Amino acid sequence: MTVSTRSAIRAVLIDLDGTLLDTVPDLARAADAMLEAMGRAALGQERVRAFVGKGIPNLVRRCLAEGGGEPDASARAAALEAFRRHYAAVNGSRTTVYPGVIEGLKALRARGLPLGCVTNKAEEFARPLLALKGLAGYFRALVCGDTLPQAKPDPAPLLHLCRALGAQPANTVHIGDSINDVQAARAAGIRVLCVPYGYNEGRDVRSLDCDAIVAGLDEAADFIARVEDRTGPAFSEPS
Repeated sequence: MTVSTRSAIRAVLIDLDGTLLDTVPDLARAADAMLEAMGRAALGQERVRAFVGKGIPNLVRRCLAEGGGEPDASARAAALEAFRRHYAAVNGSRTTVYPGVIEGLKALRARGLPLGCVTNKAEEFARPLLALKGLAGYFRALVCGDTLPQAKPDPAPLLHLCRALGAQPANTVHIGDSINDVQAARAAGIRVLCVPYGYNEGRDVRSLDCDAIVAGLDEAADFIARVEDRTGPAFSEPS
């Protein structure tokens, strides 16, 4: 990967679960309630944490498969309905905003950068969650796991959000926490920063092909500012 000339950054896309918000406490509560209603043992937060990132249907499938083999279609459908019901009841109740998120969002907005949130979470949960946690007003657009036929790591959600924000992929930065974010951004030709505290299905974030690892959203905003102000390193050329 070659170092690029500095291109102006016109928009920033940000992942939700594991980047903006620690949603595992509520996801695990819903998953365990679903499992217990089916006569299965609860898994707990740390096990469920490894299943987060590819959307609720994948999370439910992996919870069912844990210790019980691959579930059939009817079992998955019943479990998914139960999970959605339980998650709707607890969504946001124990979810917390990660340190540095508000500061980072304010700093990015102060630079005049339009922000978009891109998540694999269904809109029925993502939109009210952002509002409940006081984050909705920072984002000009939201793309959820059910907005398009494709979800991350497919690049389509990121490209859709670029169009909504009026930005070209080459002038956009994505901030996320997982391989799904990196693969989607690379496929879209978008630069990508990763935070180390989120959900990456047990993988070390340092193994990912991101442009940089930043401690939080506040540090991401500072990294972008230094690129724009020519006081820091340029991003690598997106492939």
